[in-house]
Amino acid sequence: MAKASVSMTGEGITGILTLSQATEDAPTIIEGEIKGLTPGKHGFHIHVFGDLSMGLTSCAGIFNPFGKNHGAPEDEERMVGDLGNVEVSDSGDCKVQIEDRIVKLIGPHSVLGRSIVVKAGEDDLGRGAHELSMTTGNSGPRIAGGVVGIASSA
Repeated sequence: MAKASVSMTGEGITGILTLSQATEDAPTIIEGEIKGLTPGKHGFHIHVFGDLSMGLTSCAGIFNPFGKNHGAPEDEERMVGDLGNVEVSDSGDCKVQIEDRIVKLIGPHSVLGRSIVVKAGEDDLGRGAHELSMTTGNSGPRIAGGVVGIASSA
């Protein structure tokens, strides 16, 4: 069992996410809570680098080792880092519960050491007419994020 933890931070935004994967062939479970986001849907992505030295811009683009277009988590044509949207309640709290078949903690395309980033707006899942739809889902600026780090198995 591989486990990872992400401490999410942004201006007025905090959260803790845990990732777990039983075997390389098993789906990865991403769960936790994020507080301080505005109500509604927010793009939710895994980015290439776990580098926060220049804020969230140094995380680079969405993790895409297979050279795919942007899509929804259930699409065949999607980047590994395409996790769709998280939904935020009117109180600003957000429960994250994702089971993903192509995000890996184990193996050559592991997301360990990369970052998870929340965007200001809703991800159009590559289905919009905007020029950014096929690369970022046109989900707006990066507002919170954290590094995917190896967690204690205890």
